[in-house]
Amino acid sequence: MHLNPYLNFNGQCETAFHFYEQCFGGRIIAMSPFIGTPMETEVPPEWRGKILHARMQVGDVLLMGGDELPEDYEAPRGFNVTLGIDDPAEGERVFAALAESGTVRMPLQETFWALRFGMVTDRFGIPWMINCEKSA
Repeated sequence: MHLNPYLNFNGQCETAFHFYEQCFGGRIIAMSPFIGTPMETEVPPEWRGKILHARMQVGDVLLMGGDELPEDYEAPRGFNVTLGIDDPAEGERVFAALAESGTVRMPLQETFWALRFGMVTDRFGIPWMINCEKSA
């Protein structure tokens, strides 16, 4: 069994995944627009270039996502995607990248359990937690 996050976007999936690829050092495996699929006729013509399904490998985890039609899209809430990062300097780099044009909800800082921990919602509306745990 595998648990993999699936992120929904409001027309920004392609841009978000290219950003995440650079930010996380991942590799996009699939980027399928609506056009050329059976779903093509189910979306307005201006939406056919949007992403039906994207998949990116980040370490041993798959990050997946797609664009929701504007009338179906709901802003993410009630969850965070957590990134466990061993190196605090790398945690700071990733946090800064996600915070650019986003919203810092808790600054990246040392806590009783982590060398660095912070919460940020990125420019695409996705909520992230960065966690650089202390050694046991």
